[in-house]
Amino acid sequence: MILEQAVLDVTPGKQQEFELAFEQAQNIIMSKKGYISHCLQKCIEKDNRYLLMVQWQTLEDHTIGFRQSPDYKKWKALLHHFYQPFPEVAHYQALGLK
Repeated sequence: MILEQAVLDVTPGKQQEFELAFEQAQNIIMSKKGYISHCLQKCIEKDNRYLLMVQWQTLEDHTIGFRQSPDYKKWKALLHHFYQPFPEVAHYQALGLK
């Protein structure tokens, strides 16, 4: 399993509009091959910051299956204009340590 993580800084004053757009956009990733789950959390200290975490079966499910699909254009149209600055996305894998 791969965990995709992105810190999303939304243009101040656009939080409610972003949240409504995300409600629509989440259906796009939920329909993609390799999608497992996702979680969007809002920062307490900085109310225009969000943390998006998406679990994928493989890295390629995100980087190729989603990012190179026509659905990604819909995702971008719904969400990318809210970000200031554009977020850095990172991927993590479990180490298997207990």
